This record gives sequence, C-alpha cells and structure tokens, in this order.
Amino acid sequence: MRPLPRYRTQSEIDEQTALGGAYVRSLMRGQLRAGLTAFAVLAVVVGTLPLVFEALHSSAVVWAVLGFAAYPPLTLLAWWYVRRAERNESDFARLVEGRPAP
Repeated sequence: MRPLPRYRTQSEIDEQTALGGAYVRSLMRGQLRAGLTAFAVLAVVVGTLPLVFEALHSSAVVWAVLGFAAYPPLTLLAWWYVRRAERNESDFARLVEGRPAP
C-alpha cells in the first residue's frame, strides 16, 4: 500500500474535513490516554502513601519515604509520559507526512 501524498493529508487537516478531523481526534485520544494513565498511576502511588505511613509507625522512616523513596517512581512516571507523548506526536507527524511506519 502506497502512502498518501503529503499535500493530501495536510490539506485534509487544514481544511478540517471529516478525515482530517479523524486524524486530529486520533492524536488527541492518544495524548488523553497517556495523560489519564499517568494520572491513575500517580493517584495510586500518592493514594497508598498514607497506608504505608500507618504501617511504618516511625517518623524517621516516613520522612525517608517522603524525601527519597517517592521520587524514583515519580521520575519514572514523568519519563514514561514524555516518551509516550513524543511517540504519539511522531506517529502523527509520520502519518501526515505519508512516511511508512518503522
């Protein structure tokens, strides 16, 4: 299957046709899905912290968890989200430019 000519896909988006709208909605759905997934993981991590603190019964350990242990999962989550958003955008750009998927 040959890719669509570059001007056709871009003109579909620029002219806001039904096909162009489908392209843009696809990008928006992908970005929304990534954002909601990151938010859900964040809510689980932050939501379970009070349970962890209650189980620890030690203020020194609680401060260690807040000061050190909470940051690696948050950093990994942020890294994953940025990578996913960039991948969604590059997939969209590849679709608009008519390049084949790798």
